[in-house]
Amino acid sequence: MKEKVEAALNKIRPQLQMDGGDVELVGIEGDGVVKVRLKGACGGCPMSQMTLKMGIERILKKEVPEVKEVVSI
Repeated sequence: MKEKVEAALNKIRPQLQMDGGDVELVGIEGDGVVKVRLKGACGGCPMSQMTLKMGIERILKKEVPEVKEVVSI
């Protein structure tokens, strides 16, 4: 599952990097919760929760059906 999540994040990463940010996979819980860290401009952006839920989580759930939720730490 980790490889699938990393591959999906690699598809998202270019858009984040265009805005000066990035995303790092921190871990995957057994219950399908993916923990990520938003870095760069994304880390302090007031829209980061929207990016996380409407962007990263939506795409990860589509690409990797085992993902139940994405949380930022």
